[in-house]
Amino acid sequence: MKSARRRSRELATQGLYQWLLSGVPASEIDVQLRGAQGYEKADHEHLEAILNGVIRDADALSADITPFLDRPIDQLSPVERAILLVATFELRHHVDVPYRVVINEAVEIAKTFGGADGYKYVNGVLDKLSAQLRATEAQAARRS
Repeated sequence: MKSARRRSRELATQGLYQWLLSGVPASEIDVQLRGAQGYEKADHEHLEAILNGVIRDADALSADITPFLDRPIDQLSPVERAILLVATFELRHHVDVPYRVVINEAVEIAKTFGGADGYKYVNGVLDKLSAQLRATEAQAARRS
């Protein structure tokens, strides 16, 4: 059974996918997501924080990700890009969520929505990014 937070991450990824492809305003995406399957079981506060936060901070989040990519960010699949943006937002702004949980959730969403091996790419990028954004937490985890 999926957690409410997982559903919110999945819906945020779907909304961001739409935003990346069409540039539709967050308010329109929010209205559409409210009618999506699973919305009633999502953590609505978390969903809104992620969706609006990623759209608001997309340039800064993209700049965080870019050093760990093997190609320009606009050449990523929109699914992988949306997943990486969601995870980067959580790593940066939701420090109450352990970095390993953020990475695991992103990998699981990539397995569901991404290409065949997209989850491996997402995992590699986020592993390197978390070492930078959550250095103390990542170092402590590696020592234990």
